[in-house]
Amino acid sequence: MREGIGLSRRRFLVGTGLLASWAGVAVRSRLFGGRSEKAPVYLFDKVCVQAGLSLEETAALVEATGLEGVDCAVRPGDRIEPARVREDLVRYDRLLRDRGARVGLVTTAILDTDSPHARAILETVRELGVRFYRVGFLRVGPDAAVDEQLRRVRESLARLAEWNRELGLCALVQNHSPTGRTRYLGGDLGELAALVEGFSPTEVAVAFDPGHALLVHGEGWLEGFERLREHLGVVYVKDTDRRRRFVPFGEGELGRMGFFDRLRRLGYDGPFSLHIEYDWGREGRRTRSELETAVGRSLDVLRRWWEGARTS
Repeated sequence: MREGIGLSRRRFLVGTGLLASWAGVAVRSRLFGGRSEKAPVYLFDKVCVQAGLSLEETAALVEATGLEGVDCAVRPGDRIEPARVREDLVRYDRLLRDRGARVGLVTTAILDTDSPHARAILETVRELGVRFYRVGFLRVGPDAAVDEQLRRVRESLARLAEWNRELGLCALVQNHSPTGRTRYLGGDLGELAALVEGFSPTEVAVAFDPGHALLVHGEGWLEGFERLREHLGVVYVKDTDRRRRFVPFGEGELGRMGFFDRLRRLGYDGPFSLHIEYDWGREGRRTRSELETAVGRSLDVLRRWWEGARTS
């Protein structure tokens, strides 16, 4: 049998219904029409792996903190192993749905249609009604000029876009600041604009991370964002301080950037991916209780920023 997913009638109707719903979100995000007081927030669950939480424990944490679900890391050595995506991602989503949540976003290591398990991942994502998946890290290599590397990545994105048209999905490219000696293609917002230019934003979009944009561009982040807004798909949120990098929510610069005001004025109603990147374990204790407290506090701050953002 071909590597595909056999859907029962019930699961097919659930999946396609959710897919249609998310397609509407993508179009509204792209056109910036309408607004939602309570935008969906999904926890990037890499932090739950770091804390040693099982799938069941993560689902319980999501329910306890009032999140809409998770941004699931389907990557080698992370929350879901790509080789087991058909079994484990479906089970994870079921555990979350039993608690009123869901797998809402997916983060992958996919870089092209020939990436390991790429087709299985995307078919499973489609089955679960997930709209957006993030592609893998685009590291700048020493083997070619940046323009040539941009060209190669665009060719890969074009092949993924063909799959996305078939499956009704949208690939996300994130802006990421340098880490040590590693620089990421698209971390510079001008490069990111060049990567997505010409693609339909329903097939290839941007996961915009204002924290990383602030680290790379300082006060010039807004100019770069304006070049990308027609391709905005999802917003990644982590509080950021240019001296200390990532900090507890409310201690950095994110709430003072005017970013959420800008989103409100644009009518953004897409999802937020909540990233816990600071050292959240008090005195080195990385327990479920400590993480639940950190996530709850971070979500409360994000909700206040969003609800308090000005529309004019």
